[in-house]
Amino acid sequence: MKLHKNLTLYVALWGALSYSGLEARETYNFNPGWLLSVGDAKEADKIAFDDSSWQKITLPHAFNEDDAFKIGIAQMTDTIAWYRKHFKVPTSAKGKKVFLEFEGVRQGADFYLNGHYLGLHENGVMAVGFDITPYVKFGKENVLAVRTDNNWRYKERSTGSGIQWNDRNFNANYGGIPKCTWIHFSDPVYQTLPLFSNLGTTGTYVYATNIKVKSRTANIHAESEVKNESEKSVTATYLVDVYDNDNKCIASFEGSPVNIASGATVTLSASAPVSGLHFWSWGYGYLYKVKTALKIGGRRTDDVTTVTGFRKTRFGEGKVWINDRVLQMKGYAQRSSNEWPGVGISVAPWVSDFSNALAVESNANFVRWMHVSPWRQDVESCDRVGLMQMLPAGDSEKDVTGRRWEMRKEVMRDAMIYFRNNPSVIFWECGNESISRDHMLEMRNIRDQYDPYGGRAIGSREMLDIREAEYGGEMLYVNKSEHSPMIQTEYCRDEGLRKYWDNWSYPYHQHGDGPLYKGKDATAYNQNQDMLAVEFVRRWYDFWRERPGTGRRVNSGGAKIIFSDTQTHGRSAENYRLSGVVDPMRIPKDGFYAHQVMWDAWVDPERPAAHIIGHWNYPKGTVKPMYVVSSCDSVELRVNGKSYGVGRQEYRFLHTFDSIPYVPGKVEALGYSADGQSQITASIETVGAPKTLKLTKYTAPDGVHADGSDIVLLQVEVVDENGRRHPLANDTVTFIVDGPMEWRGGVAQGKDNFALSKSIPVECGINRVMLRSLPKAGIVSITVSAPGFKSQQISFETLPVEEKDGLSSYTQRTVLPSRLNRGETPLIPSYADSKVDVKVASATAGINGETVSASFDDNELSEWRNDGRLSTGWITYKLERRAAIDDICIKLTGWRQRSYPLEIYAGEKMVWSGSTDRSLGYVHLNVETPVLSDTYTIRLKGSATDSDAFGQIIEVAEPKAGELDLFKAKDGDKVNNELRIVEIEFLETLNK
Repeated sequence: MKLHKNLTLYVALWGALSYSGLEARETYNFNPGWLLSVGDAKEADKIAFDDSSWQKITLPHAFNEDDAFKIGIAQMTDTIAWYRKHFKVPTSAKGKKVFLEFEGVRQGADFYLNGHYLGLHENGVMAVGFDITPYVKFGKENVLAVRTDNNWRYKERSTGSGIQWNDRNFNANYGGIPKCTWIHFSDPVYQTLPLFSNLGTTGTYVYATNIKVKSRTANIHAESEVKNESEKSVTATYLVDVYDNDNKCIASFEGSPVNIASGATVTLSASAPVSGLHFWSWGYGYLYKVKTALKIGGRRTDDVTTVTGFRKTRFGEGKVWINDRVLQMKGYAQRSSNEWPGVGISVAPWVSDFSNALAVESNANFVRWMHVSPWRQDVESCDRVGLMQMLPAGDSEKDVTGRRWEMRKEVMRDAMIYFRNNPSVIFWECGNESISRDHMLEMRNIRDQYDPYGGRAIGSREMLDIREAEYGGEMLYVNKSEHSPMIQTEYCRDEGLRKYWDNWSYPYHQHGDGPLYKGKDATAYNQNQDMLAVEFVRRWYDFWRERPGTGRRVNSGGAKIIFSDTQTHGRSAENYRLSGVVDPMRIPKDGFYAHQVMWDAWVDPERPAAHIIGHWNYPKGTVKPMYVVSSCDSVELRVNGKSYGVGRQEYRFLHTFDSIPYVPGKVEALGYSADGQSQITASIETVGAPKTLKLTKYTAPDGVHADGSDIVLLQVEVVDENGRRHPLANDTVTFIVDGPMEWRGGVAQGKDNFALSKSIPVECGINRVMLRSLPKAGIVSITVSAPGFKSQQISFETLPVEEKDGLSSYTQRTVLPSRLNRGETPLIPSYADSKVDVKVASATAGINGETVSASFDDNELSEWRNDGRLSTGWITYKLERRAAIDDICIKLTGWRQRSYPLEIYAGEKMVWSGSTDRSLGYVHLNVETPVLSDTYTIRLKGSATDSDAFGQIIEVAEPKAGELDLFKAKDGDKVNNELRIVEIEFLETLNK
């Protein structure tokens, strides 16, 4: 049998819908030909029910998709909706097993086939499957009915327990069946599907051991749970073929014959060493197709193809390795809905690639999905584009007990089984908040049972002192460790519309203007693009400063909250969250390019880069600050060749020029190395008067398919006579669509966010809209017009898609290519040590000597503190060796808002005096004239002062007493002469 290129998970054969033979496993797209009715229709589960007036749709399709970005998350429609489908199973399939797979429903759903009740699914997150063999009619019409209920207050029927993650803050409620569906045909002796929910089966597991990156070798293992539902025992041999990205078979091997009794379930396996491998990596989505089959009675049967990749991981010493190279994690905490205007979650697969590849283009190396598992389409997309994933199951904001904890374990189990073959999944997340040690062990046991060889760390947010967690890290603040890696899970909550450039540009939105949030100043949530990008640099600096190579205890990076603006809880003047580096249509803000510069490295910057924040079209007489984000050591600014000198370097990557007069022309930023060598030039120019509209169409690589679910993104720009986008254009453009496409629109600031409107403004000279194909092929023409501009037209043809009896052989996922842009993992080290730390051997303190070791114990939930008297506010540290310490790195309780006046002595000599900075975790006290000593004393010289340096960082989580950041700590504002030290390190800088 011929193996087709780019097969997706579980697909054994995608041919024409002739159903001839049905000798092997076949999987078909089950999305076409559904009917939808919103409301609780009585007896809609019955075969004879009249559904002739129902809306015709193609899945995936949320029944409330019109809500997307129109209203706030809490107002999303939550009601009953019914879905029905009429389909036929070919007569030739008689004697086969028939399974249905739903990638997800929201929130609870009842399933009926031909009037028979199939079952209930209630977690609203994971996939569910049904064996419909006993109820299906072969060669005749079947009627499938699904009753969905996406009530925000949905409760589990058997227990009355609420669903913890069905939450109005973060889990956008796209209801009904917003994900894909499949139908599978197999022989009675078959490899099971990875659908534990309802079916209770675990499917196929493919993994690698003994990976040797440099020599490109590994042992490849495959195992499948196999059921014998025939009437007699059989002897089966497990066959494995491995195909590379070019569809070349690079290895074939098999297991020993196994007798499987009738009604029995066994696990078959095989393994072999394989050479010449390409290892999956960041920005290098190299995938293999591992084809497993059964040989029974000399006949090959039940071919299943698993798309996977192989990579080597390691977690320890506070660091993360992939393919033997240390990687500081840089990425985004994205809502798992990953939604779009007009359609919500239900986009075509190429659109998922478009979005996730854009994150990689910003030089993100991972995405931390928030609270609940993403859908399979996004997981597979991350495989293709080379974006690592931190994957949760289901959670809200805290640990729970009883039935709600059991639910979380069940969803984690289902997620592990469903996604354990996806190489981009690197971390399993057990909770969006810390969980108990016992709960951590329970989750680890689930991982060890279902994914023991996947090379994935399991942990949770926080988990700073529970060593059973294989990673941890707080939400907002910088943590360090010499043990498990610490990765911040959602730092920087600031928000800003893409529409607003700065204080000097149309539409003249002054930085921070907007309503109060819960009665408090909300400047941080109504930022201009300039200042939002600056804030992104400022926040990343605290992580970069503690990167691998800066001592024994390091930070392993973090996820900035939100990649794209999202229809979830926000704090700005708008009704959706604006923390993204791109807007909802994935148009970049300046913060996107700031990250692109800062994150272009595994650890240390690897190539010079620069980006000038903003534009260069201003009223005459404007004088404004200019900001350049650059990895160079210094940056010079020139306007029309005139130099304005070297900028003030702050936060390592930010170069500020305070007062630059506007003169039409060209601005250049010239980056230099530390020895003055020119490295790179970035530039922006004054754009001429708006002249014309420019249209750009984005589609899947193989064109637009008339399957009822494919998407076209149409971009409109206002450009000058040289084709350059005008940064201040805000013209309203109108679209007229002729042909078989459905208008789904875009988003802009205004009434209802212009949801579904066919007239919409460009913002900063650009906008995008979305159209969805209909199940009818034809020519589509789109005319775009705006007052003062000549109308523009774009035309294209939608391609016919074969569909028969409600089943289709076409799925876009099978033709999407892997993206290999960054190349394979480099074999050279990713960083050079810039600092070494000298360990503390012992310490004495002015008081509470029994807890003084808490100030250097690598546990950020412990601290030493004095009793509020100045005379007791000191610790003397005895180091393991004499050292000329020039950098004392210290985490002081209340790091974000408290400044401590300190003196530091090397032996008897004072080497530092001053007040500590406020930070997101650690401060560095730099000693200008180091003194060789093995004794260092930290002494409080006065009362600390409080003043929040990172104002408006507001948590959704419930307050709890005793937090060391003091934000929610009981009596945290009572200072006195108090010295409180969480962790301290004594560092020597190398190669000064």
